[in-house]
Amino acid sequence: MENTAYTNQIPEKWATRFFIFWGGQAVSLVGSSLVQFALVWWMTKTTGSATVLATASLIAILPRVLLAPFAGTWVDRWNRKLVLMVADGLIALATIVLMILFATRQESLWAVYIILLVRAAGGAFHSPAESASISLMVPKEQLARIAGLNQTLNGALNIISPPLGALLIGWLPMQGVLAIDVGTAIIAISILSFIKIPQPPRQLAQENGTADKTSYMQDLREGWTYMIAWPGLMGVVVIAMVINFMVVPAAALIPLVVTQEYHGSVMQLGMVDSFFGIGIIIGGLVLSAWGGFKKRILTSMLGIIGIGIGIMIFGLLPSNLFYIALSGIFLLGFMQVMANGPLDAILQAAVDPDMQGRVFSLLGAGASAMQPLSLLVAGPVSDWLGVRTWYMIGGLACIIMAFAALFIPVIMNIEENRSKGSADITQIEIT
Repeated sequence: MENTAYTNQIPEKWATRFFIFWGGQAVSLVGSSLVQFALVWWMTKTTGSATVLATASLIAILPRVLLAPFAGTWVDRWNRKLVLMVADGLIALATIVLMILFATRQESLWAVYIILLVRAAGGAFHSPAESASISLMVPKEQLARIAGLNQTLNGALNIISPPLGALLIGWLPMQGVLAIDVGTAIIAISILSFIKIPQPPRQLAQENGTADKTSYMQDLREGWTYMIAWPGLMGVVVIAMVINFMVVPAAALIPLVVTQEYHGSVMQLGMVDSFFGIGIIIGGLVLSAWGGFKKRILTSMLGIIGIGIGIMIFGLLPSNLFYIALSGIFLLGFMQVMANGPLDAILQAAVDPDMQGRVFSLLGAGASAMQPLSLLVAGPVSDWLGVRTWYMIGGLACIIMAFAALFIPVIMNIEENRSKGSADITQIEIT
């Protein structure tokens, strides 16, 4: 039996509205990707320090850890369209401040850290609001394809942004590159202003007076109870916490591996991002055509194993084999799609629409919770033992954890043991 409140919100001609919305968000992501590349390269060339890069990554993660458990509840209570617009506006405003600092030659490492923190805080609200909106705009039988499309978009950005960012860094001052992000944010906000974003059924019922209103604390507790009652999901969170502790430092230290171990420049760093993007694009196309195994969590676990292999290939080859090491980056991108795409489809199809803001936020917070500690440890350790250390650790962690999960029933049966924390959840079918 389907949740009719959920189904009736999606018209037959859903694609036009969704892809206008999706296009606006895609344009905004282009600007954000350019800023990310430019700031990472600026910090790499200015300091050459693993600790600085690890600290920057830590700052970008902290809002997800500290705000996400609470932001998701607000996302489920507030108008999701307004959340998206305010978050985009906050990120653009922070970028404008950084533009002024670079234009007046008052930029500093601490200023970049603060702006990264503000941008990440906006993302802590934007990401769950966007993910939770998709399931109310797209029929559930199309969610896997949309997940593949989003992965393909991310791959395309990884291909386009590095060479474009490298060219812009050579042609424009830093404030000019930052201005592009502000422009793309304005485009995204403008599109959102006239696109209707559906609201979850219970929120609409409360607004219409046909359901009792709940307090923020009641909703917050309900989100925690909902997740705890889903044993398979809690198992996935634990795996994500362990893997992220080991893998995140490897990703944060890529610029130093390129410059110090492979003796590369900005163009080689751009090639790494591009090969990663090509892997994601091809992986997204393969997943869209294939759909993965019938038991979608199996596809995810095999993807994690592939991620581990890719990390080890890139991080451990001799310095004269950079172009072969790029195959590891390609595999990392390809397998990331296989790991994330099926899991996204499972959650968007199975989680009650009224709970999705909280579930996506709590899942993101759990996955990120161990990252700050790992980055605090990784920076000094890498400066001491070498940046390759974490590539062996991270790769082995992925392989071992994913193989272990294949023999844990509550994880492998996540699609069957979904939460009974809400009466509506039993009415939503998994495709």
